[in-house]
Amino acid sequence: MSAAASPRRRALAAAVALPLLTGLLGACGYGSQKDSSTAGAKATADGRKLSADTVRIGYFPNITHATPLVGEQEGLLQKELGGTELKSTTFNAGPSEIEALNAGSIDIGWIGPSPAINGYVKSKGKSLRIVSGSASGGVKLVVHPDRVSSLDDVKGKRIATPQKGNTQDVAFLHWIAEKGWKVDPSSGKGDVSVVRTDNKVTPDAFASGSVDGAWVPEPTASKLVSQGGKVLLDESSLWPDGKFVITNVVVSQKFLDAHPDVVEAVLRGSVRTNAWIAANPDKAKASANAALKKLSGKELPAQVLDPAWKSIVTTDDPLATTLRAQADHAVGAGLLDRPDLSGIYDVTLLNKVLKAEGKPAVDTAKLGRQ
Repeated sequence: MSAAASPRRRALAAAVALPLLTGLLGACGYGSQKDSSTAGAKATADGRKLSADTVRIGYFPNITHATPLVGEQEGLLQKELGGTELKSTTFNAGPSEIEALNAGSIDIGWIGPSPAINGYVKSKGKSLRIVSGSASGGVKLVVHPDRVSSLDDVKGKRIATPQKGNTQDVAFLHWIAEKGWKVDPSSGKGDVSVVRTDNKVTPDAFASGSVDGAWVPEPTASKLVSQGGKVLLDESSLWPDGKFVITNVVVSQKFLDAHPDVVEAVLRGSVRTNAWIAANPDKAKASANAALKKLSGKELPAQVLDPAWKSIVTTDDPLATTLRAQADHAVGAGLLDRPDLSGIYDVTLLNKVLKAEGKPAVDTAKLGRQ
């Protein structure tokens, strides 16, 4: 299969009306929780508090989470909250962020689609809502060029994904199925060996030759390229208009019901941060890297940061049709029972903010809260 869509893929594209998830080196990498101890910007002039004294947000120290990284670094989120204090915690794992949301340790989180779907389904729709999009793109298949020279050469090779059932793992298993190859979704064994490897250690595995390639998010993909890897496939080429959700904004249902004004303020900050990033790409890139250095102790080198930054697009649109497709892919791969996703989105406040900002409303592909 080439980057061009197969007949089945074209059929999917025809059915999808809208365009179509991570540690320092992983969008859905798994590891320990870390408190970022946010000081944030000063409150607005009047220092007016909203209905909550504090709002606690969670995200990954990763450029696919550029919105909260830049929004916090530049004080754009805090500005909209006035006297309500912004506190943040960073995570290396989607499941741990969902656990924190369910436990009430955080109120709002930036997270990939697979953890959001899993959290919603496991709680029978009671724990969270997706209230906004945040980022699209930034996932690539990178290989050792001396071992894999074409897409057909992937058969029989060892290819890393971040974790069983995570967003990239599901995407790779779906792509394998499109090729007509067979892989057991639980063991990862079959015509391709799917090696579930934490994004933090994937570069070492790649360098040692224990894997032949990896289907991974940025900036892991660009890190592998800096080690001599070759981009064999950009996942964006498989989606209509090259767009697919990699990061959403989710909110605790309990917090949304109790403090809609605070959620609205955070969403306004998110929308204005995304606009600032689009208008100031170089400054935003530097800001995100400064935030990463503050959180991890080191920044990304230019040869990794620059290509990674170019492949990710911040967006307010949750790209709901692509989330539905990703859930279908997980079902097809045998990793998920067919879920009822009706009501997973609530974009009422987002569309209110977008209207005030003179921007078009977003759609939920009939998965919005009624």
